[in-house]
Amino acid sequence: MADIRVERLAKILVDHSAQIKPGDRVAIEATTAAEPLVRALYSTILERGGQPYLLLELPDQDEILFNVASDEQLDITPVIRKLAYDQFESRMRIHSATNPRALTHVEPARQKRRQKALSPILETQMRRGADRSFKWVTALYPTEGYAVEAEMSHKSFEDFVFRACHADEADPVAFWKKVETSQRKMIERIEGHNQVILRGPNVDLTLSIKGRKFINGAGLNNMPDGEIYTGPVEDSVNGWVRYSYPAIYNGVMVEGVELTFTNGKVTKAKAEKNQPILLEMLESDPGARYVGEFAIGTNYDIDRFSHNILFDEKLGGTFHMALGAGYPETGSKNKSIIHWDMICGMKEDSEILVDGEQVYKNGKFAF
Repeated sequence: MADIRVERLAKILVDHSAQIKPGDRVAIEATTAAEPLVRALYSTILERGGQPYLLLELPDQDEILFNVASDEQLDITPVIRKLAYDQFESRMRIHSATNPRALTHVEPARQKRRQKALSPILETQMRRGADRSFKWVTALYPTEGYAVEAEMSHKSFEDFVFRACHADEADPVAFWKKVETSQRKMIERIEGHNQVILRGPNVDLTLSIKGRKFINGAGLNNMPDGEIYTGPVEDSVNGWVRYSYPAIYNGVMVEGVELTFTNGKVTKAKAEKNQPILLEMLESDPGARYVGEFAIGTNYDIDRFSHNILFDEKLGGTFHMALGAGYPETGSKNKSIIHWDMICGMKEDSEILVDGEQVYKNGKFAF
């Protein structure tokens, strides 16, 4: 029997996130493991007058690539994906790995090499996404592999995913519009100011948001969503942070990451586990040592860490910062081939001050 929640998720992505219009060309990126959702997307896009194009991969395609490809082959930018990002009106990426840790064995240098080849695609997404001439959205199909990562049964993980997206409700689009309204109030407390101070057991940071715009993450680019984010002034980040959740890069768990910033740049870095990955990625390019995104998670319906950044960065009571590329629409000028989110909890003995005023305490905004 078909799961009605899959149909509802497809409608959220088509009608709310990407807002597909007649004639829109839409690239659907997924593995074959996400076939039920891909089918629903394909049908719904056609119903709206769009033109869907399937860019499907094998579930283990990246693993095959790294095991077999030469360095020269890793350097090749995927031509068809690049064309879609350059010319199409939309893309929908459905994370649907069956083994999220398949690339754990891959040498960091080869991963960095592949990331460089993919960087023109990331740059195009950032650039065209800034003015919505390219409506990109990322979601997830609940495979058994992701369930194992989240330490849940497959059925429980399916419920977790659809509940977080509110695809288990009759009118999920109405919910996400309410999220946009409530988060607008949070942005009003912060935007237009200068200095931000974060204090807590795992953080003592200052940064500037002067002249920067906060984006209201209410389901346009990510599903599920629930965050407000900006790009801090590039040379303004000072202090230290110990990320209380693992930082995951291509399925590799980098745990106990601690970074020290001086005038925006990471000057000290260490990790309790898989430190070589951290250090290798920091050397990707000059922008990799600077922060492209500062964000506060607001989704309290996501009630557990699932080892999946699409969900975990939205956790209510956390903030995260991404090393590398920033979103131009926020005012960020940082460029890099990487964009690596790292998450820190703020629920205990923690606060955020904006120009000296406490706006956030122990995981909640103070209205």
